[in-house]
Amino acid sequence: MHLVLNMLKEEKLPDPKIGIVGASGLVGRTLLKVIEERQFPNRELRLFASEQSEGKSLEFGGKSFTLQKLSLQAFEGLDIVFFVSTNQVSLDWAPAAVAKGALIIDNSKAYRMNPDVPLVVPEINGDQIFPHPGIIANPNCSTVQTVMALFPLAKRYGLKRVVVTTFQSVSGSGKQAVEQLRAERKGELNTGSNVYPHPIFNNCLPHIGNFLENGCTDEEIKMVNESRKILDLPDLPITATTVRVPVEYSHSVSLNVELEANFNIEDVRNLYRHTAGIILKDAPAQNIYPLPRDAMGRDDVFIGRLRRDESVPFGLNMWVVADNLRKGAATNALQIAEYRLKF
Repeated sequence: MHLVLNMLKEEKLPDPKIGIVGASGLVGRTLLKVIEERQFPNRELRLFASEQSEGKSLEFGGKSFTLQKLSLQAFEGLDIVFFVSTNQVSLDWAPAAVAKGALIIDNSKAYRMNPDVPLVVPEINGDQIFPHPGIIANPNCSTVQTVMALFPLAKRYGLKRVVVTTFQSVSGSGKQAVEQLRAERKGELNTGSNVYPHPIFNNCLPHIGNFLENGCTDEEIKMVNESRKILDLPDLPITATTVRVPVEYSHSVSLNVELEANFNIEDVRNLYRHTAGIILKDAPAQNIYPLPRDAMGRDDVFIGRLRRDESVPFGLNMWVVADNLRKGAATNALQIAEYRLKF
């Protein structure tokens, strides 16, 4: 044990030089905000964006940083690089950054299901970060809040089956989707720039991602496969329906869980009260339950509407809300880096 700890200490990255690929997007800007809020140590910061944004600037810590385009030389000397861009950008450039000696924390789906790449939520499987000199994958936003709710139950009671229904905000589709919702609210319909195949204002779209041959979307399959990998339950029976809703920020998830053992609702509440990263809001008689507004701009996962599912012996229903740009993306990525620097 002492040998392992000493090895981890030798891998410590004090005051790293960091880069952000996709810095001008919603997640990239949120990551900059979270880095500043949490005072993440860095002795150099490089911001990368598309060629269209090259030369523009972003403010961070009272300074102006010029956006650079990607090149092999751009990663020289960097210790940690956050990829918060497209899958193709990660596939094209992450290996090059690793070759330059950087640790990659990738927010795309490009490497999540690669068996050689850890898929990490630090509160659950942070130990998989060590030792890993290459790429660490950041999960899908809805997956993060789902597994945060499931993990304490899996440890205490065991999971028999899980049914997930998501209600995902438009910010999960990027800046253009937020602009589409705002324009539709004003009655300014512009079919030429719409992100979705139908209006999103006053609507719900049971369609996130691309449809597959089995009728599911790839977003739904992502949630199933990623949850199994993070929880280390490869055979967990789990199914998902993902829905886009006319909310700007924060995703909501309805969870129906069948446990392996009996439980008491108050014991489950206490379990969540004492779980790091979770805030319990569960007083229905006072209309207290998680709302997207509660989660917006915060790093916690909010849980409420806890109640038995009487249709099965050990059934449990709950409602889970989190800021998809923070804990669902930027904050979780930074927590991975923070965990890496602890040793």
